[in-house]
Amino acid sequence: QPHLEESGGDLVQPGKSLLLSCAASGFLLERYDVGWFRQAPGKEREWILCISYGGRDIKYADSMKGRFTASRDKADNMAYLKANSLQTEDTGVYYCAAGRGSYCNLDAHEYEYWGQGTQVTVSS
Repeated sequence: QPHLEESGGDLVQPGKSLLLSCAASGFLLERYDVGWFRQAPGKEREWILCISYGGRDIKYADSMKGRFTASRDKADNMAYLKANSLQTEDTGVYYCAAGRGSYCNLDAHEYEYWGQGTQVTVSS
């Protein structure tokens, strides 16, 4: 059964960094683009970035450039999101999603598998 599970969310102070993990099971994540999304309290889900199935391309939402980056580990069937210089407005639930390799030309509804999310809270 295909499954994605995020981890690494935490309560951190403004200015700190976090590394979020996305573990895949039941399918080969290497064949899929991996998107990262977040949803803040009371707001709609927003896209952060996508890392292509080969790992060579990363596409960012304009507002997310500079503080977020992604990587993936083929051997461990995992993907990662590094969030730097976190601010209070970055608080929310962070999700990873996997969609068939398309060099990150995917709309949100085209991602096949979604994790349940990991909570990131930024507060002093």
